[in-house]
Amino acid sequence: MPGRQWSPVPDRAPFAYSGRMSLLEGRVAVVTGAGRGIGRAIALCLADEGARVVVNDIGVSLGGQGTEEDPAELVVKEIESRGGAAVANRDPVDEFEAAGRLIGTAVDSFGKIDILVNNAGIVRDRSLVKMDEADYDAVVAVHQKGTFNTGRHAAPLMKEAGYGRIVNMTSSAGLRGNFGQTNYGAAKAAIMGMTFVWAVELAKYGITVNAMAPAGATRMTQGLADEEPPADQDPALNAPLVAYLASEAAADVNGQVFGRTGYGFTVFQTPRQVATMWQEGGWTPAEVAEHFHEVLGQHLQPVGMPAHALLGNKK
Repeated sequence: MPGRQWSPVPDRAPFAYSGRMSLLEGRVAVVTGAGRGIGRAIALCLADEGARVVVNDIGVSLGGQGTEEDPAELVVKEIESRGGAAVANRDPVDEFEAAGRLIGTAVDSFGKIDILVNNAGIVRDRSLVKMDEADYDAVVAVHQKGTFNTGRHAAPLMKEAGYGRIVNMTSSAGLRGNFGQTNYGAAKAAIMGMTFVWAVELAKYGITVNAMAPAGATRMTQGLADEEPPADQDPALNAPLVAYLASEAAADVNGQVFGRTGYGFTVFQTPRQVATMWQEGGWTPAEVAEHFHEVLGQHLQPVGMPAHALLGNKK
């Protein structure tokens, strides 16, 4: 609501991790967009599980404009205060050479890269008839091209090592559709597609690639709800699944899309054929019109995201 003062969940007491399992002991991780919200929670969780972490964040506004803030360094200090090891990186992932420097930071600082979490993103929400080319290009560049850029630089190193874990952040906006998010939804759907392709290509090298559609009250959702978000929208609740997917224990999990609803983790069934309208020799347009609703029309799926505590009922 215009003028409303709203405090997102990250200001509450942080979600507690036990750190006892040490799922990631000895591993090195890069987390993009790790200065705030979901990315910050993932970086903290990976560090608590024993990983040394490169915290990447360029400190821009939600729309991608530059600021004087340095959230990456703040998260590094948090990790160090908890007994972990981390370094800050401020390279923009939407620039190919800069993404190479980011991956190089992991190698230079910790000797290798085992885990890549592609979380960086911005939003510039507008309906299709109001969106301009710059809004579209900027969002796709950070989300979709940024994911490609970091993956392209990290994958050869993981291939050489015979081990790697890549977790890409997608969104229900891309999997289901959401009003005002042509750019964001397109980028997130593309990330799902890249996840499938990379899972096929890289599996033989000991590299798994999965995606997650996270949920949580962050800068991206601020202003969508009139009330304080519920406790189950703490962005830290996404991190344990990411930590598992980044571990050796998840070696047999590849090419999957996961999500989170409330306190539960979910798995998506990707688009697949669920019904067939068939007749010998094929169909004419008139025959399709006559029989469509008898077969295919019985299986049409709803579009858009369901009612949600942070979204309300958008028309």
